[in-house]
Amino acid sequence: MPRGFFITFEGLDGSGKTTQLKRLAAWMQRRGVTPVVTRQPGGTATGDRIRELLLDSRSSSLAPLAELAMMFADRAQAIAEVIEPALAAGKTVLCDRFTDSTEAYQGGGRELGSVPVLEMHRVICGSLQPDLTLLLLPSLEASLERARRRNDRVTAQSGKDENRFESEEEAFYCRVWKKYREIAQRDAERVVCIEGDLTIDEVHEQVVEAVAMRISEASRV
Repeated sequence: MPRGFFITFEGLDGSGKTTQLKRLAAWMQRRGVTPVVTRQPGGTATGDRIRELLLDSRSSSLAPLAELAMMFADRAQAIAEVIEPALAAGKTVLCDRFTDSTEAYQGGGRELGSVPVLEMHRVICGSLQPDLTLLLLPSLEASLERARRRNDRVTAQSGKDENRFESEEEAFYCRVWKKYREIAQRDAERVVCIEGDLTIDEVHEQVVEAVAMRISEASRV
């Protein structure tokens, strides 16, 4: 059986990646493909517990290296439990964040650098890399405003607090933003960067175009 296709969505919180992932999943389903949809951190019972600790504002004293280790603990479980079995079964996997997020947030935002993140990826993830990464980069201001408004709404409705990263200073997010741009330039064959304050439909059109092209290329190999 041919191996499946691994697509990740990346970007700042509030960039619209989760919305676009859901729209892509629906687009695929209309064409007879039912993708496996997951997220990081989270996506497994263990991962959801790690996510709760990582994103809760009460975890404000979490050391950067502890944060990095927890991100990869979540990822190791997701690979073993969800991602690798799906790919081995020939399925398409859509994942909301992967190692690029860790490199951007912990490597860039926390200033740990790319080297420890990529070494952790080598140890934990081995040769597993997305076949395609869709990096959404609207303006920094628009992303943060949407993320904070969304998290305030979720907290009010459910009582869940996932605001720890949104409480960071703008300088933190500037470093995350710059690291994402660095990743896109370094891994240009894998990463498709969709920039600007576009409408949801405009972004979806670019997402579908990139996915259709990349899957077509893969089928000819």
